[in-house]
Amino acid sequence: MLEMTPDRPISSLFALSRPLKSVEFFPPRDDAALGQLLQTAREIQKLQPDFVSITYGAGGSTRERTAAVARQLHDEFAFLTMAHLTCVNHTPADITAVAAAHHAAGIRNLMALRGDVPKELTAATAFRDGLRHASDLVALLKRSQPEFCLGVAGYPERHPEAPSFDTDIAHLRRKVDAGADFITTQLFFDNAVYYRFVDACRARGITVPILPGIMPVLSLKQIRRFTEMCGASLPTALVKRLEAAGDSADAVEFVGLEWAVTQIRDLLKQGAPGYHLYALNRAKSALALVAALAQ
Repeated sequence: MLEMTPDRPISSLFALSRPLKSVEFFPPRDDAALGQLLQTAREIQKLQPDFVSITYGAGGSTRERTAAVARQLHDEFAFLTMAHLTCVNHTPADITAVAAAHHAAGIRNLMALRGDVPKELTAATAFRDGLRHASDLVALLKRSQPEFCLGVAGYPERHPEAPSFDTDIAHLRRKVDAGADFITTQLFFDNAVYYRFVDACRARGITVPILPGIMPVLSLKQIRRFTEMCGASLPTALVKRLEAAGDSADAVEFVGLEWAVTQIRDLLKQGAPGYHLYALNRAKSALALVAALAQ
């Protein structure tokens, strides 16, 4: 396979004298969704993101689609692309093969995650051949392709499965010690949560950049579902404003964007290295948010 010109590592971007902005996509379920994603990507180009990422379905269910979309975003749109990769339902040989294909396509940035266990699997069957934790995945990727730049996930309010916040920070330290180059946080809506998380990481010797993950609220029902899944909390003030918006989608979106803009402005003022947008394959909110930040 002919190897493409390799991407710049995301880790090098943190040395720039400006905050980074990045956007996350998720792989489409069908051809119609692919068309929507590509249209979103064309719109997102206007933002000139420093990089984009593409998620990986539970248990590797989107393995081929994630790889294909990652390369399409990379080749067709010239995005610096970070493909997600997970442990669940994969052997080390599987991971090595996927990583080699990304490497040959010029992709040098991967998001290394443990991954969610699908309902049809148990923890006993979901993890194979010693590949159980994100730290195992990071170590394997660094052994197979040392030049990969690896991002990992951080949970400002504790991973839902972690017995304590301190235990979760210890797990994160293991990921960094295994070779992770930076951390992207799970979504949060109270910046004090992020600041406490960063302080706790630094106190445990974690020195890599910690990029805050921001999700503009588009639906109260949807965001409640997301926060329950990932263990994040919703500030009472935000909930009250969203409830006051009622059934008006435009009013809810306005509240969500205003809250996200306020978050990001404060984060950047306090020295955060940038922000990562969970845009849900929708360009409108991301474009509106960045436009508001420019004012």
